[in-house]
Amino acid sequence: MSFNKRYLGAVFLAPLLIFLFLGGIWLKLFVFALSMIGLYEYYKVSKEANIKPISLVGYLLCIAYYVLINYKLDYKFVLFIIVMGIFLMLCIPTLNTKYNYIDISVTILGFIYVAVFFSFIVLTDDLKHGNYFIWIIFIASWVCDTAAYYAGRFLGKTKLCPKVSPKKTIEGSIGGVLGSIIGCTVYGFVISKYGISLNLYHYIIIGLLCGVFSQFGDLAASSIKRHAKVKDYSNLIPGHGGILDRFDSILFTSVIVYYYLSFVM
Repeated sequence: MSFNKRYLGAVFLAPLLIFLFLGGIWLKLFVFALSMIGLYEYYKVSKEANIKPISLVGYLLCIAYYVLINYKLDYKFVLFIIVMGIFLMLCIPTLNTKYNYIDISVTILGFIYVAVFFSFIVLTDDLKHGNYFIWIIFIASWVCDTAAYYAGRFLGKTKLCPKVSPKKTIEGSIGGVLGSIIGCTVYGFVISKYGISLNLYHYIIIGLLCGVFSQFGDLAASSIKRHAKVKDYSNLIPGHGGILDRFDSILFTSVIVYYYLSFVM
């Protein structure tokens, strides 16, 4: 990958930082846009695997879901959206036999995997001190990715899971986890100076969980692409592929951070 492509990709992603600082409705609109583009990429790749997702239903579910989380999230309504989506889609194969239960399953999985997972960025921002905690999602993912790359490059010898991602190594994976722990702990120490009273061991645990599962997020995205026999989800971001190529690990860290802060804390 050329330096110029990486540079262009970084410029393309720069607005994300602006929306993270803005928060509120602007962040929600931005994440909604990411979700819609991500859904498009997911359904496009699914079609490469000879699956026929009912894309329109997925987009409508995404819109309805983000309308709801513009207000106080009510899990009864979220469950209602998912149940009604499956309920109605199960009627489609009886009306049009070109669709089957696999197409329905992939459609609803896309909504949950892309739209709902992305929404945890917004939901984390809505928590108390969320404007601070939201950065953990990205610090954990980006530091893990960078540390894993360099640890793998200089120390990597043992393949992690070559059938899914041939270049990843166990040594790189361990380096990524350690990087995530260090990154989250240092960030926790810094924001403690701004009145965020949270014991540092929580940041260590979050860093550990995010370090592990951000890599699962990367590998999960790779397994989908490998099944569909495509290299990238799209070429939207120069040097980085598509939205899902760039945010695959962040989708998983957002889930970890939100639920840890909501349930454990």
